[in-house]
Amino acid sequence: MNSLQIRLDKKKLERAAYVLKSVAHPIRISIIDLLEQRERLSVSELQEALQIEQSLLSHHLTNMRDKGVLDTKREGKNVYYFLTDTTISHIIDCINGCRNF
Repeated sequence: MNSLQIRLDKKKLERAAYVLKSVAHPIRISIIDLLEQRERLSVSELQEALQIEQSLLSHHLTNMRDKGVLDTKREGKNVYYFLTDTTISHIIDCINGCRNF
């Protein structure tokens, strides 16, 4: 009988768990999906697309930025958000590929 073993590096597992915890909310996954479609978006563009209150959006954006999932760039009066690591967008691909969701 073959013995079972964990096939993933411990650091990769820890990083995956950290990232998944930080985006484990429908709004946050939607933000990732929107930023996958466009390289960067302003708060007003995200708010328009998500149709949620600005305070709720700011809460999610701040949390994702604090966790290192998003970063910002200021241009004039606008602050633009972008993904720090585009490999996180594979989560969206996995969700879309799963028939049971």
